[in-house]
Amino acid sequence: MNARLAAILVAALLVLGGGALFLQQQGRSQRPAEAGALGQPLLKELKAAAVSTIQIREADATLTLERKDERWIVAERAGFPADLGKVRDFVVQAIELKIGQTEAIGDKDRGRLNLDASGAQVEFKDAQGKSLARFIAGQKFFKREPENPAKAAADGRFVLLPDDPARVVVVANPLALATARSAEWIDRQGLAIERVRALEYRPPGGEGWKIERADDNADWQLAGAKPHEKLEVTKANAAVYVLSRLELADVAAAKTEDTGLDRAAVITATTFEGLSYTLRVGKQAGEQYYVAIDLAGEPVTEGKDAEDRKRKLAERLPREKALAAYVLLVAKSRLEDVLKPRAELLAKPEAKKK
Repeated sequence: MNARLAAILVAALLVLGGGALFLQQQGRSQRPAEAGALGQPLLKELKAAAVSTIQIREADATLTLERKDERWIVAERAGFPADLGKVRDFVVQAIELKIGQTEAIGDKDRGRLNLDASGAQVEFKDAQGKSLARFIAGQKFFKREPENPAKAAADGRFVLLPDDPARVVVVANPLALATARSAEWIDRQGLAIERVRALEYRPPGGEGWKIERADDNADWQLAGAKPHEKLEVTKANAAVYVLSRLELADVAAAKTEDTGLDRAAVITATTFEGLSYTLRVGKQAGEQYYVAIDLAGEPVTEGKDAEDRKRKLAERLPREKALAAYVLLVAKSRLEDVLKPRAELLAKPEAKKK
């Protein structure tokens, strides 16, 4: 990047309110054309109601979000539900992008700022597939250079419009969602297994375990416990609790081959309402496990809060049953309280008094 361009872009300051980035002149006068563009919408023709597809292409991945009736799905993940809130936020952010400082840019500088094929190429389309707006999100913009730019919260982003490739624009939004990583876009709601009656863990090798209780308020009992063995209640409660809030990390791509699910560890949770959840836990992929889920049974609700429970289950179960169609990824930390050897559920023997 030439010295003049670098000095001008680094000097851009965020302004409270409209979100434009104004140039500190340092003895230079702005060109009238730039002054007139500052604070104007970047994507003037983009309307939220017209958007039916959002495609984000990066050097190593493509992600396509499609609107299906009242919901959004991730096409590259076999139509897995997208996080509706994130989709709405991203469209609104794109509409509200304002032109900050602009400057002429050449091929070399486009590559340096990732405003070419190495950047995040974002396109909005209507229901007929017609392009509504396009831009390339390049490197993050910082008012002050951070120690670790990869992890630091940015003040904005360098952006380029494909129809105007000779001009770089600085916007006051870091556009964190301008990414083709499916993990950032999927609906992460997983399972909420409640009122567990019995929980069993069967590893592919080694000794498993099963805990059960007579009712909601009863103590957990370890099946097949020997007289000298005592269940550590806090560990049993932790194993059950994580399944009540089991969030997803991602969804595996259809082309994923060796997941280890053919020789998986099996977790089975049965509830007082007649539901049976089976989780098959396969190989580790980084800090995540491949997981397949199956849900069987029809809920039976009783008691004073039966109607409320029935309503909540009716809202939740269709989504949970639909997870069976996918190979999921769950963070290792979410399952470590369940994937324990039997011995680790036992309380430590009390030290003998001398």
